[in-house]
Amino acid sequence: RLSKALLFESGPAVKIILAAVGRLKNGPERDLCARYLERAQASARGVALSGVEMKEIDEGRARRVEDRKAEEAKALAGFIADGARLIVLDERGRAISSADFAADIGRARDDGAPAYALVIGGPDGIDPDLRAKAHKVIAFGAMTWPHQLVRIMATEQIYRAITILAGHPYHRV
Repeated sequence: RLSKALLFESGPAVKIILAAVGRLKNGPERDLCARYLERAQASARGVALSGVEMKEIDEGRARRVEDRKAEEAKALAGFIADGARLIVLDERGRAISSADFAADIGRARDDGAPAYALVIGGPDGIDPDLRAKAHKVIAFGAMTWPHQLVRIMATEQIYRAITILAGHPYHRV
């Protein structure tokens, strides 16, 4: 657990950003995402994180898939500060444990990164240029998941990572 002195001496804290293509409609999926984001936000300061927020963009409107992905990548990149740790969620990524995810957020915080940005692409996937800039490309297993569920899983994992960093018993091994 971090001391209060460290929290105030370390300067600006890292912000966690979940940036996604597409907008969740009102309903149970949005409600569940909001619940995990609220929990994460309430616990963030206790582990020297400045906050957690979700950003959504509309799906690209270009006709060609490559152009659509490039359009979406440009909009997503607008949420990612210089020096941010970029994490792309992609079914072809590497599966990691919740503890490893929390440790990666902790390293970004300790290294003074301005943000830890998780990106969820659109139905056509992530633009290769944005994917190439990623610090890590991770997957929630080898299966393909609907974007609504990926957002719920991502917000829950963000909350879980914060509880792991805080030493809270929410995460049990």
